[in-house]
Amino acid sequence: MNQKEINALAAAKQREALKVYAASGIPEIWETAGCMVNIIGSLKMGLLITHNDIDLHVYSKNITEESTFRIASGMSALPGVVDMTCINGLHTDEHCMAWHVKYRADDGEIWKFDIIHIEEGSQYDGFFENMAKRISETLTERQRETILRLKFETPQNEEIHGVEYYEGVIADNVNTIDELRKWVVAHRKKPPYYWIP
Repeated sequence: MNQKEINALAAAKQREALKVYAASGIPEIWETAGCMVNIIGSLKMGLLITHNDIDLHVYSKNITEESTFRIASGMSALPGVVDMTCINGLHTDEHCMAWHVKYRADDGEIWKFDIIHIEEGSQYDGFFENMAKRISETLTERQRETILRLKFETPQNEEIHGVEYYEGVIADNVNTIDELRKWVVAHRKKPPYYWIP
């Protein structure tokens, strides 16, 4: 597949993701409960191409296990939701509850919603929104096309995190899938950190 075809595939996936997001009813569940809902990640930056992933950060005050489960119970009643899991991070520096929701769209495709319910005003309030903004502002057209190509060339069963594509290409001029794999091995030996260009 050439770059023009890869770009077209990414644009189609972006449109599909936004359609699924709007039809799912998931953002309305959180908004009705008084939460602010932000799209983040590859969908926000126009860098979605091969995975059916939608990343959301939702914010409210005074989150408890009871309050976030009460909101999430509304998602469980949505007809497209087929599976839900959660990770409790309320007692960590991240002050959040992470919800992972599998959603079956009208065409039968399964999409994964990663919904992080974050305490408003905590350490990571707005952090990843700023990351997406900075990547979008920094990204050249050539880098955008390189990221899309590398994502397309990555086998479905190979796990490379989105931010690894972005940092590798933007910060270190990674250009091929072999270069990226070597970069990822070296990168993962470093202490964990959050990268923003």
